[in-house]
Amino acid sequence: MLSDAIAGGCATSAAPTAAGAPSLSFRRSVSSLHLPTRLPSPPPLRQHLPVRALALKRNPKRLKYSAPRFFKDGERMVYVEMDPSGSDGWKLEPIIKLIKEGGVGVIPTDTVYAVVCDLKSHSSIERLRRIKEEDSKPLSILCRSFQDIDTYTMGFPRGNAHGQPNIFRAVKHCLPGPYTFILPASKQLPKQCIKPGMAAKYASRKHVGVRIPDDSICQAILQNLDAPLVCTSVKWPEKDQWMVDPVIIADTYEPEGLDFVVDGGMRVADPSTVVDMTGACPKVIRQGKGPRLDWMVVEGEDPAAQEELPFLQAA
Repeated sequence: MLSDAIAGGCATSAAPTAAGAPSLSFRRSVSSLHLPTRLPSPPPLRQHLPVRALALKRNPKRLKYSAPRFFKDGERMVYVEMDPSGSDGWKLEPIIKLIKEGGVGVIPTDTVYAVVCDLKSHSSIERLRRIKEEDSKPLSILCRSFQDIDTYTMGFPRGNAHGQPNIFRAVKHCLPGPYTFILPASKQLPKQCIKPGMAAKYASRKHVGVRIPDDSICQAILQNLDAPLVCTSVKWPEKDQWMVDPVIIADTYEPEGLDFVVDGGMRVADPSTVVDMTGACPKVIRQGKGPRLDWMVVEGEDPAAQEELPFLQAA
């Protein structure tokens, strides 16, 4: 027994030794005992380990940002609070860097907040779709100028001698502004903006919505990038309602893998006015913040009711 061995060891150390044998201390007597080795506990079952490893390999940031926001050591989502005027533009440097590295985040526009990523990063576009769970909807692009619009779409008609109206001259008075214009896409537009995943490989580029927001923070970001931003508006999950509070947006979408949020203050739930430019006349298909102008036709209205649109006179 262990108690007997310890007692015996103590007795040995206290009694004088015979035949000149060295005495054993209590520590040495206990350590010399051959105690039974404790068997290690069996490892826990890891039935789900391959699935988790696969998810980590395909989308590392979805697990990396699954914890609450603490904003330290670059381990969590970057949250930048801006003056709505954009006077503190130096704060946007880490945001611009994240976008160029493939980050997906939220920025303010002149209407509602938008989830954005670099148009040239196909993997970022796929991540944006997963975060917003919008696999089937076409995405819009935030452009820096009309040159971007001409690059990634077929552009606005500028009129010709055959009577084609000069729509471009009328649109110049709307942008930058709270409008989304739907135009035929060009070959430079990534197919991921039209269809997700493998379906994008076989998708045909048809139409895409373009915007030039009239917002100082948004413009400060765009002017420091090499390409437009792919975007989609921020809505409540499973609800068709816009989210206008950047703090709530961060708390809601950070667990989904959001990399950054730029806080430009509260917004009003007033989206952009969507105008379809692919038909014979510019047609308003969603009335939003941008007012309907006299050269626009409301969806369902007979275009023939307008004898001559104003932009025809500028052709």
